[in-house]
Order: sequence, then structure tokens, then C-alpha cells
Amino acid sequence: MNNFFEESLFAGIVLSLISYEIGLLIKKKLKLPIFNPLLISMVIIMLVLVFGKIEYTTYKESANLLNWLLTPATVCLAIPLYEQWNLLKNNYKAVLAGLVAGTVTSLTTVLVLSVICRLSHEEYVTFLPKSITTAIGMGVSQELGGYVTITVAVIVITGVLGNMFGETLCKLFKITEPVSKGLAFGASAHAMGTAKAMEIGEIEGAMSSLAIAVSGLVTVILAPVFSNFIS
Repeated sequence: MNNFFEESLFAGIVLSLISYEIGLLIKKKLKLPIFNPLLISMVIIMLVLVFGKIEYTTYKESANLLNWLLTPATVCLAIPLYEQWNLLKNNYKAVLAGLVAGTVTSLTTVLVLSVICRLSHEEYVTFLPKSITTAIGMGVSQELGGYVTITVAVIVITGVLGNMFGETLCKLFKITEPVSKGLAFGASAHAMGTAKAMEIGEIEGAMSSLAIAVSGLVTVILAPVFSNFIS
């Protein structure tokens, strides 16, 4: 199997797409948040790699086109934001305040849990960028002296959980305002949360797209300050 993936330019792409489609089918069939298509596809791919004895680097190279498509896909997130520009302009103060509050809450939560669990400085800063996009989070973790590989895993897990349970939590706490829901998804679960927000509605998706960028920027500014709280 490893040789097949090495010789094929599209084996990784096909595996990724089929795994996600299986996840979608299971989600539609069972209709439970825990059966998230992203989570199911991750599990399927890991099982194929393990039992097929396929090196991760080999799979990554054969799925490289999907990575390349991430850049234009991310840029496309600006389109729904542009379409909701008037709404953003009329509520920019509340939007900025909410995003700053969400980022500070995320960092404070990591701080409190790290103190309770008695984590070292390196372990603590590894978790600080958990709610921002991977590209920014890796840089923050590396700069602060964290374990970058663990940071990536934490960011992915955070995004998957936000995608799975974000809508349920909004219903539980009776959050119905589209702007608030969108900001919550983007600020807490980055791109994976934004994918869910776009499923819910155009306004939610636009606000979540904005939240990814602003939350990432605020985290870059505040993370070095929070990193000094545990030495």
C-alpha cells in the first residue's frame, strides 16, 4: 500500500474525499453531533494508514493538492464577510469587544487549568494558541517555547469539538443572534468552527470568518503577556 501511495499523485486526495463523504453519510444517517464528518474522516484515514502500513509523509505528499487549495479557500472566506459589510459596520464596536473578550477568556481558561494541573511553562504555552488557526498557532507556540507538534493536535481537537458541539451550546445558552453565534464559532474553533457556522447561515459564516483573523491577531499580541504568568 505504501508503494501505491508513493507512485500515485492522487491516492491521498481520493482517500481524504472518500473518508469525508463517508463521514457525511454517517452524520446524515445518525444525526448526532458526535458523528462529525471531520472526526470520522480523521479516524478512517488513521486506520488506513496504520493497517496499510503507509507512512504519513507519503500520504501527505499524495494529498498535497488539498493543502494547496487551502490558501484560496481561506481567501474565499472574505466573500461572505464582504456581503455582510453593512452589518459589520453597524456593529463593529460590539464585534471587536466580543472578539477581544473571547480571546481573553480562552487564554485565561488555559492559564487556570494549567495552574490546577501544575503544568510546566513549556506545556502551558503549548496550549495557549488552542483556539486560533493552525498556521498562526504554530508560530505562537514556537516563539513562546512550546511543543509545536502538540499545539497542532490541540488546535485540531479544539476545532473538531467546536464544530461538533458549538450549535448545541448556543441552543443550551439560548444564543440566537446570528452575529453572536458566528463570532463564537470563529473565536473558539477557528476554520472548523467557521465551516459549521456557514452551514447555519450566511451571517454566522461571515462573522466567523472575521473572528478567525481578529482572534488570531489578538492572541499573537496577548499570548506573550500570558506566557509570563507561569514560569
